[in-house]
Amino acid sequence: MNVLLTGAFGNVGISTLSALLAEGHKVRCFDLKTRANLRASRRFRDRVELLWGDLRRREDVEAAVRGQDVVIHLAFIIPKLSVTGFESEDHPEWAHEINVGGTRHLVEAMQALPQAPRILFASSYHIYGRTQHQDPPRTASDPLQPIEHYAYHKIECEEMIRNSGLEWGIFRLAASLPLSMKLDPGMFDVPLDNRMEYVHTGDVGLAFTNAVEEPRVWGKVLLIGGGPRCQYTYRQITQGVLEGMGLGMLPEEAFGHTPFPTDWLDTLESQELLSYQHHTLEDYVKDMRARLGLRVLLIRAIRPLVRALLLSQSPYHHGDQPNWLSVLVYKLKTLRNPPEVEPR
Repeated sequence: MNVLLTGAFGNVGISTLSALLAEGHKVRCFDLKTRANLRASRRFRDRVELLWGDLRRREDVEAAVRGQDVVIHLAFIIPKLSVTGFESEDHPEWAHEINVGGTRHLVEAMQALPQAPRILFASSYHIYGRTQHQDPPRTASDPLQPIEHYAYHKIECEEMIRNSGLEWGIFRLAASLPLSMKLDPGMFDVPLDNRMEYVHTGDVGLAFTNAVEEPRVWGKVLLIGGGPRCQYTYRQITQGVLEGMGLGMLPEEAFGHTPFPTDWLDTLESQELLSYQHHTLEDYVKDMRARLGLRVLLIRAIRPLVRALLLSQSPYHHGDQPNWLSVLVYKLKTLRNPPEVEPR
């Protein structure tokens, strides 16, 4: 099939792209032309059609959807670790222009075609809001109680797609950790006892790929998570990853206490239809160690420094920092590449 993949070079995008190609689909990749995306695209260059563009430009989106059988829409500004350098919660109006406005351009361009493609939309379990006081798991019919701009944007897009007259499928994704080591202050916002379902990025990519030719997914809202083996507390996830990298668990006082919008999911239906749940958190740790290679030894060798750098990102940890560390943290922040897509 001809498949348009938006956000093709993000975390889930690359996994979905790899799975689509393995199944023999012809993929058109639509993404922003940034340095990071150009680097990520090199390994696929001879096997895909690259179409660089911006969801905010109608002409770019209209060109992208032509001749496609299925659109997998992943492109979205997220709350943390956005490749744009900006986050949905800090720049909500700009993010809305891309997230909701861009999705509207996509839907309208599809509607205008003589033969409209079908659309698979990547939503999120963040739209359920704070549910730690409820018995798990969350289901597709649970009430939506968003607390973030990002979650409101997802809900608005879901409603738009459901009312579009197109053939659609909506996947609400659990936490899919990126295969990269980045200093992210957001990691400290989740209470350690918060329930969190993990799903490996490769499994998410497989779910989208299997859905392309599965007739029973159309018109359904499906929850995509790792299943019972991947239902953890955030403490278990954090400890598993940090210990796997040789860093050891960080002190409890470094983490917040306000319930976070994650939970366990009922994935029985999605697993029955898509047969995608193959990995656990242990596989993620192995993948991370393999990607880092010899750098794991370096991390262990400078373990106190890396731990101190991580703790310096926590707004909840008030331990004293030596002057040299404060200077180093400042320099690391100022050396970061400037954002490549600026909010207007």
